Amino acid sequence: MEPNVRFWVTERQIQEAWKRSLSTVHPDNSKLIPVPFRPAAFLPFTAPMVFLSLMSVKSLKSIILPQFSFYTYNTAFNIINGNASYNRRPYESVLLGAGAITSSTFFGIFAHLLQIKFELKNVFITRTLPVIILAQISGMNVVASRSLESTRGIEVMDKEGNVIGYSRRAGTKAIKDTATSRVMLFGTSALIPEVFSYFYKRTQLFLRYPWSLWTLKLSCTVLVMGLMVPVSFSIFPQIGRIQCSTLEKEIQSATEETELFYNRGV
Repeated sequence: MEPNVRFWVTERQIQEAWKRSLSTVHPDNSKLIPVPFRPAAFLPFTAPMVFLSLMSVKSLKSIILPQFSFYTYNTAFNIINGNASYNRRPYESVLLGAGAITSSTFFGIFAHLLQIKFELKNVFITRTLPVIILAQISGMNVVASRSLESTRGIEVMDKEGNVIGYSRRAGTKAIKDTATSRVMLFGTSALIPEVFSYFYKRTQLFLRYPWSLWTLKLSCTVLVMGLMVPVSFSIFPQIGRIQCSTLEKEIQSATEETELFYNRGV
């Protein structure tokens, strides 16, 4: 093998190993991320949950389980993949996660309860209200499950990787950007299948095969989420930038850098 070819293969292998490490090892504490909560596992876990959480139901029991499962997984994913540069004890994460799951599940079933109680018939309300609530609650779930980042602050670094201090404002920005990406992800992934379903119900194929609606809707949900997950994860860079002038005074006085960096999380 030619020396330059051997060097190229080695460099390529190093790049592949680096890319894989970014998705399997947490950048703040260098701990392995559990397999079900790695970014690659996000789509296969959440796509069926989104589909089930938006199904038309007629009883309270059939509402709670999909909502509870969806927000339990999302809360755990947010906590595990969030910024971990600040000090937190295990029981704090458990209590924070339990509160986020309970509140998100409660608000998540709200739209379905309205439909059951008031027997809403308007198509626009019955199909779009659950989508809007799903998107908004998903963003609120990020804010709730990662709220310690904005109260205790996260590490901010200079371009050399030296830690300058802990910033609550950087933590707030990291949460805000991630929450925005979740709203975009789940809002789009839930809305487009509903639009397709609305028009599909007016076709002859649906009249002949009513059961095909669920196949179409599930396939559409998986397809849209498959396209949106990479966009959602990359719309804001994982290594965020923030102007030093917008941070706390103690951080501004600790460095002469005009721009600092932080781990946004996923």
